[in-house]
Order: sequence, then structure tokens, then C-alpha cells
Amino acid sequence: MAAPPTRDQALSLLAAANNHGDISVKISSLKQAKDLLLSIEPSLAADLFPYLLELQSSPESLVRKLLIQIIEEIGFKAVEHSPTLISVLLTFLRDSDVMVIKQSIVSGTNIFRSVFEEMIVQFQQYGKVERWLEEIWMWMLKFKDAVFGIALEPGSVGIKLLALKFLETFVLLFTSDISDPEKSATEGVRQAVNISWLAGGHPILDPVVLMSEANRTIGILLNFLQPAGSLPGCLTVTVVNWDSWIEQVQLLFLK
Repeated sequence: MAAPPTRDQALSLLAAANNHGDISVKISSLKQAKDLLLSIEPSLAADLFPYLLELQSSPESLVRKLLIQIIEEIGFKAVEHSPTLISVLLTFLRDSDVMVIKQSIVSGTNIFRSVFEEMIVQFQQYGKVERWLEEIWMWMLKFKDAVFGIALEPGSVGIKLLALKFLETFVLLFTSDISDPEKSATEGVRQAVNISWLAGGHPILDPVVLMSEANRTIGILLNFLQPAGSLPGCLTVTVVNWDSWIEQVQLLFLK
């Protein structure tokens, strides 16, 4: 029977990912380290997070991009250290490589959605929200503000497109269901998490404030339609495709 993975094995792989001269060895070692971090006890995995985070200063953009993906995947592996991992996403939004910034927005969008859902579920099940989760949410709000800034400022079209997709996700999360619940039930469609899931009296999430933020974000998206003729092609298509959906959401807010 194979021996269980050890802390020393993971440390050795992280050292190779950080110091080896061959990029293929770095990537392979980091992927193996990720598998070990996912398989060992959370407390042991947490001890290795500082070594994992040393890779955020790696000169190879492929290593930094993979690090972001690993942070997303290990997520809540060791909850008390998760806020430190999540905070790194903000750093990568200012990376020198477009590929790394894109990955940070994509992973951050997925984490934002997961954290929002976890905050709702945790309160429903236990009547409270753990401190570590509240801290992650605070980092996610900072991430949100940073991505909003990216969407509004001049920059790479590819990056702005992903930033706009984050804005779309933000509005979807903080808008009540606009689909027909009876139709969804009969067709077996799983309802996506959104503000409708919130029970009254949540200690962190205020539905009124969040829906107001969503409404403001719809205004930002609509502003992109005004000068649509001057936008790059893919941005124009993306924003126009949201136009009819945004109108439905606006009608919902006006009810």
C-alpha cells in the first residue's frame, strides 16, 4: 500500500516550483503540490500556505496563473487561513501580465459567488456566520471594488470583457429571480443562488443595500450602451446582449 503524502513531500515540490530552472518542472511540481495540499489534513495544509504564497512573486507568469487556480481550488481547505489566500487575488489584479490578471478576475468571480452562497447556507444551518467567512467576504468586497474600477477605466479589451462579466454576475447575485419558478420546477432547472435565498435578519448581508448596489451596477452597464459605437467589437456585442436582460431586471426593481 502506498505511503500517505507527507508535509516534507509537499515542501519539496513547492521548493522545486519556486527554484527550479525549468518552467515545465516548476509547473509539474506545483500541480503535484496542489494534489498533496488537497489530500492531507487541513491543519497540515495550512502550515504550507506561506510557502505556497511565496510563488506570487515568481517571475514566470504561468506559475502565477496556476497559483491563482490553486487558490480557487483549495478554497476553504483550511478555513482560518483562507482569507490570506483570497487576499492575494487583489495583488494579481495589478500584475504585469494580462493572462494573470484575467485568471484573477475569473477565479475571483467564482470565489465571490461561492462565498456569497456559503454565507447564506451557513446562516440558514447554524444561525450565524463564522468569523473567517466574514473576513473573506470583506476581501471579496475589496475585490469587487477593484474589478469595477477595471471595467470603468481604459485598458485591455480582454480584461475589460471579464470585468464586465463580473459586473453581470454581481447583478445576478443581488437580484431576485426573474424566471418563472413554476416553469423552472417542472423543467427541472436548478435555480441559481441569488438574493432571494436570503432569510431575514442575516448579520452581514443586507438585501436592501445589496439590491441597491445591483441597481447602481445596472446603470453602469447601461452607460456602456450609450457610446456603444465607439466600443471595440467584442465589448459592444457583450453589452448589447445584456440589454434585454437588463431591461427585465430593471422592471423587477420598479415593481
